[in-house]
Amino acid sequence: MDVSAPNEPTTPADRRPAGYTLPVWVVAAARAALGALLGEPFDPQRPLELLEPPGPRPVAVRAAALLAEGWALGEAVCDPGDRLDLTRGLVVWVLARWQDPPAADDGAAPLLIEAGEGVGVLAGSRDACLSDYARRLLQANLRPLLPPGRGLRLKVVLPAGRVLAERTSNPAFGVVDGLALIGTRAEVQAGADPDQLGLALADLAARAAAPGFGGDLVLVIGENGLDLAPRCGLPPALLLKAGNWLGPLLVAAAQHGVRRLLLFGVQGKLVKLAGGIFHTHHHLADGRAEVLTALAALEGLSGAALADLHAAPTVEAALAGLEAADPGRAEQLRRRLAASIEERSRDYLARHGESGMAVGAVMFDRGRRIRAAGPVGGPLLEALGGAP
Repeated sequence: MDVSAPNEPTTPADRRPAGYTLPVWVVAAARAALGALLGEPFDPQRPLELLEPPGPRPVAVRAAALLAEGWALGEAVCDPGDRLDLTRGLVVWVLARWQDPPAADDGAAPLLIEAGEGVGVLAGSRDACLSDYARRLLQANLRPLLPPGRGLRLKVVLPAGRVLAERTSNPAFGVVDGLALIGTRAEVQAGADPDQLGLALADLAARAAAPGFGGDLVLVIGENGLDLAPRCGLPPALLLKAGNWLGPLLVAAAQHGVRRLLLFGVQGKLVKLAGGIFHTHHHLADGRAEVLTALAALEGLSGAALADLHAAPTVEAALAGLEAADPGRAEQLRRRLAASIEERSRDYLARHGESGMAVGAVMFDRGRRIRAAGPVGGPLLEALGGAP
């Protein structure tokens, strides 16, 4: 069965290579600043070790210079390639200076990473929001160049980051004041453009054909989920970023022999599936308030409480408000929501002639806490090694 929808290209032609995620440009600017501290000649195309995929590749920077009081500045400009990505043209500044802190546990001087203007921080701790990949990328490219016994202080500045963050879901994950540095690999993986479906389908087919494939898969919705899932104990080898093209991927997974599939995503995104919406980009369909309100009515909510739920600006705010007023009812609604996601997913598969795959749903909130799992999703999360 052909799982591609009409007018939805799955094999892009004449597409130039994907550009790089924000962490790559931050590391490029940091490497340029470190080069200035080391007295190296400026190189606008210095190779970086990108880790995923492995191997050095040249990454462009625009400037590097020594500043006053021991600081150096490196500047890069984000290029996500031909993807639909709001970081296009984003200027990245990294300020660097030597530090002499205590050695780390392995005897090496550490990198001290500081969030400057426009860089997202965790609302609770005010620490810079960096993915594990971003940290490893900085370590791989900078630490080998540090003089013995010397550390490096880095201050990342995204001049337009605070404004651009207003167009993201960062606040839904407890990230404030700017853009989070949460890429999980070097190349941009688009979630909204049609090319993503073809890339995800190809990735799925390759995994299913690989020796030792056990029939388990975790479809992760969004970059935040891709960063959070391993922290919850889910094996990275099982994770596939789904973007917005969930329906075709569900069908393709069943066709490729996936036996158990876990949907892992933020509650404000997965709620659409409970309404039978299996392409989740907001330009195509929304209906989140209507779905949430209908399920709340089935749980017995009525009157002003139901109206407040419908009027909330986001699903996250709606559930938080209900939880403050009636924690028990909010928990019941989340459970019903997760169960409805699983039920609608089974129905979707049945309509496409596929019924042999178990589908579970797990939802987390803006605080990166797992808040609900469906009747299938809870046991499946545990079976795959995840922590509830």
